[in-house]
Amino acid sequence: MPERPYSTAVFRDAARALAATGQRIYANGWSPATSSNYSQRLNTDFAAVTQSGKDKGLLRETDIMAVNMDGQPVSSGKPSAETLLHTQLYRFDGNIQAVLHTHSHASTVLTMHWPANSITLEGYELLKALQGITSHNSRLTIPVFENTQDIAALATKVDHQMRTGHISHAYLIRGHGLYTWANDLPTCYRQLEALETLLAIELECRRLRGS
Repeated sequence: MPERPYSTAVFRDAARALAATGQRIYANGWSPATSSNYSQRLNTDFAAVTQSGKDKGLLRETDIMAVNMDGQPVSSGKPSAETLLHTQLYRFDGNIQAVLHTHSHASTVLTMHWPANSITLEGYELLKALQGITSHNSRLTIPVFENTQDIAALATKVDHQMRTGHISHAYLIRGHGLYTWANDLPTCYRQLEALETLLAIELECRRLRGS
């Protein structure tokens, strides 16, 4: 049999970590039912990613598969329809090692009810949980992209915005959810938890202001 183009041990560890992380995300209510997708880089050319249609509250190691950087499967299983949004990030920056995507209540309401092209988080202490931010006196602008079934076109738009310096830690898809990434999976989860909390706080603040 031909040798796999990625380490079996590395894949196994990634599958175990993604399954455990997915269950944590589900428990927080950020990935209901079969929504969302998660991935971790295996090497320069391949990544482990959640299979399509898997219940995130019951996510197991066997629900993780491998794809190349064109989003094509290189192991058994059907990859998420949004895999190209993961591989775009890995191709863009070789330091990115993990990507997490959620479908939370807060991100959905914020992007559907307020039709702006970005959401700005400013002055929050919790911003310091994001990689590279060291002060609450910071501003993070998160772009909002329109939802589409043309994932390849959306990946191209995201790539352009990243190359022009308009995206740093995360982006949103209107009525859909949040994408964030980092140099390892624990840091990526920490960022996700901080961002989802801040989006929920921002939603509540806007409700209280009546804006």
